[in-house]
Amino acid sequence: MPASKEHTRDINGPASQLELGQGYDIIGDIHGCAYTLEKLLVKMGYEKQDGVYKHQHRKAIFLGDIVDRGPHIREALHLVKNMVDAGYAYCIMGNHEYNAIAYTTAIDMADDDTGEKQFVREHNARNNRQISETLTQFAAYPEEWRTFLDWFLTLPLYLEFDDFRVVHACWDQQLIDALVDLTGGAKATPELVRESFNPNSLAGRIFDRLTRGTGLPLPEGRTIKGSDGYIRRIFRTKFWAHNPTTYKDVVFQPDPLPEDLIDFPLNPDQQASLLSYADDLPPIFVGHYWLQGRPRPIKPNIACLDYSAVKYGRLVAYRFCGEQRLSEDKFEWVYVDP
Repeated sequence: MPASKEHTRDINGPASQLELGQGYDIIGDIHGCAYTLEKLLVKMGYEKQDGVYKHQHRKAIFLGDIVDRGPHIREALHLVKNMVDAGYAYCIMGNHEYNAIAYTTAIDMADDDTGEKQFVREHNARNNRQISETLTQFAAYPEEWRTFLDWFLTLPLYLEFDDFRVVHACWDQQLIDALVDLTGGAKATPELVRESFNPNSLAGRIFDRLTRGTGLPLPEGRTIKGSDGYIRRIFRTKFWAHNPTTYKDVVFQPDPLPEDLIDFPLNPDQQASLLSYADDLPPIFVGHYWLQGRPRPIKPNIACLDYSAVKYGRLVAYRFCGEQRLSEDKFEWVYVDP
């Protein structure tokens, strides 16, 4: 199969044009599972040379969420960044990289009650908990952490090649076009991060939609307690559903809806707010969604590669060679050993 032509304005790091017959290995959320990532790369034929993993005929593409939760976050970041810097891989921004940037980006105002500095991402109990493992592992390496934070800001929010696309959570063409109009490409800017302090701003909607996906509010007064212990008032939805009529048609998350809401009807405003990814669009690869079971395409042109690695699931890759109908036999994975 011919190699994909790269839209280099949307790609981070040094890019070398792949020659005929080469391909891409697209890898899901790592969350600090560095040693599992090494096993997956070796299984796919990557070799460590001068401290960097490379393949003779392929490039890796990381779908973001390298940080948080897992036991070897620092090691995972070094591994991925070294591959990107050497031109052997690409990496896009996940919501956890955005969260880290936002958590450490101050805004030009102080809290009215305390006078303390405010940040784009509030330093509350929930957000502190989410980033705590990363901050703990970098406590003795503050300069390294600053280097990685600067690097996160260089990561594109999506990549688009001639025959496939990658984004962490959701392809929203309208907001992608808006991002390009604002920044001239796929990467964020410090100003855009600061503007995202307002979740209803254009910047806030871009980061939220591309790195967290779409969602719908539960009926008034209803909540879901997730397996991670968080209480949520919204549920994650597909960005590819065609003509959905009930919650069941659009829900896409690891935690099930309450039984009495499964067939709850969508109202016209909810139906109008949902996205749809047409069957004739290029294949797209996402992470983010904590899937379980045997990896397989969601649709012939959609694959999710997040199979809950840090929860002792699988770290998954798709070995793409230009096919426009994705195949179950192109998935590769390793199990995460507790």
